[in-house]
Amino acid sequence: MREYLLTLFVTAAVTYLLTGAVRRFAIAAGAMPEIRARDVHKEPTPRLGGLAMFGGLCAGLLISRHLPGMERVFTDSSDVQALMSGCALICLLGVIDDKWGVDAIIKLLGQALAAGIMVWQGIVILWLPIPGHGTYSLSPTQGAILTIAVVVITINAVNFVDGLDGLAAGMVCIGALAFFVYAYRLWFGYGIAEAAAPTMFTALLIGMCAGFLPHNLHPARIFMGDSGSMLIGLMLSAAAITLTGRIDPETIADLSGSQTFATHKLVPVYIPLILPFAVLIVPLLDLVMAVTRRGWAGRSPFAADKGHLHHRLLEIGHSHSRAVLIMYFWSGLIASFTVLISVRPARRPIVYAGLGFIALGLIVLLLPWFRPNVPKWLYAAVPPRYRGQGRRRASTEAEKDSDIAPESLEQPWPAPESDPRPVAGSGSRGRRGPL
Repeated sequence: MREYLLTLFVTAAVTYLLTGAVRRFAIAAGAMPEIRARDVHKEPTPRLGGLAMFGGLCAGLLISRHLPGMERVFTDSSDVQALMSGCALICLLGVIDDKWGVDAIIKLLGQALAAGIMVWQGIVILWLPIPGHGTYSLSPTQGAILTIAVVVITINAVNFVDGLDGLAAGMVCIGALAFFVYAYRLWFGYGIAEAAAPTMFTALLIGMCAGFLPHNLHPARIFMGDSGSMLIGLMLSAAAITLTGRIDPETIADLSGSQTFATHKLVPVYIPLILPFAVLIVPLLDLVMAVTRRGWAGRSPFAADKGHLHHRLLEIGHSHSRAVLIMYFWSGLIASFTVLISVRPARRPIVYAGLGFIALGLIVLLLPWFRPNVPKWLYAAVPPRYRGQGRRRASTEAEKDSDIAPESLEQPWPAPESDPRPVAGSGSRGRRGPL
């Protein structure tokens, strides 16, 4: 675990330090597009945050190569080379889009090309574990098509949800945390060597998101842009493929001596790629709704609009920060339920109690009109909008009960009539008087 934590912290630190320099570079390069109708920010903000995240990824891989216990990921397979090839191409495509803009079809082809390069270098789904039917081996063509489809769908799901400050980075970080816990248990709990690569990939992904988030929280000083959103989407899909498409459920059955036990432990893997889709269920749902909405209206599925889930949360009265927290809660809740399938039954009551508190907090967040009357001694621990609610309510009620009309308070006396005589210097004919 220490090696993974060191990799995570190095990636986060380098990403955090590089983001400030990338921000200055983006401003100098003019990577600050004009505000569009669907945007929620009020002033142009630099993009290209994906460059800092890519730099953090390179630093994390460099340090992890020399750590004991992680060297075999670099020597036993070509997964790291395949990941770096795909990430470099997708980041370059995103930089071009952030600076000059790229047509949606060209962007889609670029995403498929990046996925195809990873498939060519070895990151491919080999088989699908299907409950009750065993393992279904895929032909090279079937594996390549399914892998490219998974990568492209995941990239666009993350890209679609990147509409509020800190939203995409936070949601992917939550999903990567859940994925890391599950992959780490398979790697060190059951000794499955195929889980070593996705465990390292998710540790790198957590560090990239955690290092970028302080700069991207509301009000954001820099956006990750397509160079960042497509990059983290590609990494999450690569981790899912290297875990789900490589592990044979019969391996755990042989280790445990029980097919029932193996089935219980590998439920998230039994249904093809259910874990990454579960942790991204909110952006995937948003993706499906957006495509359906635009197709029903007779528009292109790639046409941008202002009907995403985060836009709807803002419309019903939530603040920017609260809308982001609601999306975080949904992602954390679904990801936790998915990962907890592999938790021992004796521990489930405690876990479900914790999830109950999370659900209760989510209900509170869903009430945009909820404004608690916070005492003065808690002002330092609550957001500014919750401070002084009691005083404001009292002043509002006192104003309603007052006999003095608000209009009379604003303008107690009639405005003096203007002097029709010309004022000196007020126009071309204004003069001080006769010479």
